Amino acid sequence: MSNSYHTSVLLQACIDQLNIQPSGVYVDLTFGGGGHSALILKHLGPEGKLFAFDQDEDAQRNVLKDPRFTLIPQNFRHLKNYLRLYGVTKVQGILGDLGVSSHQFDEASRGFSIRFDAELDMRMNRNNPLSAKSIVNGYDAKQLLYIFKEYGEIHNAGKLVNSIINARGQQEIQSTEDLKAAIKSCTPKFEEHKYLAKVFQALRIEVNQEIEALKECLTQSVELLEKGGRLVVISYHSLEDRLVKNVIRSGNVEGKEEKDIIYGTGTKIFKNLTSKPILPDEEEIKINTRARSAKLRVGERL
Repeated sequence: MSNSYHTSVLLQACIDQLNIQPSGVYVDLTFGGGGHSALILKHLGPEGKLFAFDQDEDAQRNVLKDPRFTLIPQNFRHLKNYLRLYGVTKVQGILGDLGVSSHQFDEASRGFSIRFDAELDMRMNRNNPLSAKSIVNGYDAKQLLYIFKEYGEIHNAGKLVNSIINARGQQEIQSTEDLKAAIKSCTPKFEEHKYLAKVFQALRIEVNQEIEALKECLTQSVELLEKGGRLVVISYHSLEDRLVKNVIRSGNVEGKEEKDIIYGTGTKIFKNLTSKPILPDEEEIKINTRARSAKLRVGERL
């Protein structure tokens, strides 16, 4: 396990909420540095099993040497199919710590962070042909407008898109600094960091198809969890959090409550164990600033 790779958020709260049964089968959707996985293993007995997913080859170097542990080097959108390869059709708990790992933000060459000048990359899976650079230089105005409005919730998305199109007409936007220079006229003077974070977030979500992947994963999680099993998810922005809330409330990502055909009453899929999300305390935020936007939600399969 690499603490320098990634500082696990709400670590103990996640383990507590998983309600780990020693002989159960569990899934860590976002292995990263292995912090959550290592603690899950401490609560498992010799019969227990833990499967973890991570598409980033850097994370795959942190593999835990334990006979009860299996790391699957894939996007969690393929959750059900890969578990089936191991003969697993039902699990007792699923944990997801969404978003970007500390390592991905801190590794300048990956292009995730506004702090460094690097090539506009942002691929979690470096075999992915789509990068932030190809989006910024190749998407048309309508496509760009959609991702900045939908994934960044950027108020002046039209002006932002025009600035990008004008800049790339002069020369290709290749690096994070090129992009920041291209959109300087759109960036609010006293909220520069917040604005740029939204721009980078929107690009990253599009590059990695994060919303579609999360929808697929959450839908499969509903099918995989056995009665009494827990879904424990940490999200970092409203788009993710909305999907998690919808699934726990209604059993699907659209938030549409299924009605009983005869009685017209709602069919509950999960018991919501967090009417208000669990948030990190001030001490954790002080140690790990990434935790400040974290929201943990938990559902128990009925």
